[in-house]
Amino acid sequence: MLSDSLKSLLHLKDPPHRTALAFAAGVFIAFSPLLGLHTLIAIAFAFAFGLNRVAVLAGAWINVWALAPCYAFGTFVGALLLGVDAGDLSAIDWSQGIGALGSTLSTLLWPILLGNTLLGLSMALPAYVLSRKFLESRAHRTKGGRDGDADPAPPSTLPRDS
Repeated sequence: MLSDSLKSLLHLKDPPHRTALAFAAGVFIAFSPLLGLHTLIAIAFAFAFGLNRVAVLAGAWINVWALAPCYAFGTFVGALLLGVDAGDLSAIDWSQGIGALGSTLSTLLWPILLGNTLLGLSMALPAYVLSRKFLESRAHRTKGGRDGDADPAPPSTLPRDS
């Protein structure tokens, strides 16, 4: 079992609302356009706002296996909203050297920033709602099982043998 000081440091005793808020903040960070800095941002954010460190990191790592498609979709959304031709990154003329990639990416900078920020916001809200419902349900079950405060089981509808 974790010691009380470790639980306090990680904010593991937080109520469902705060833990869900921490998870949602992590999900927002997961879609942040600051690729490669998600873990640092999540830890800094958790400490700055006194949030559950585990929940923020779990949220920040939620899309680790789908990072490329998520960023591509966010960039597409941003390009669509800004009216920017996202182009075809596979059509980069590599004979021009690394400057060709830089030119293409500078065209996509604002679509990447806008699209992935909006994607992060749109994912954070359902993450908060779903994780809060899950945590409240879990807390209610745990409280009932541990303290005995839960409603007693409903009476059986089967006839009794008298």
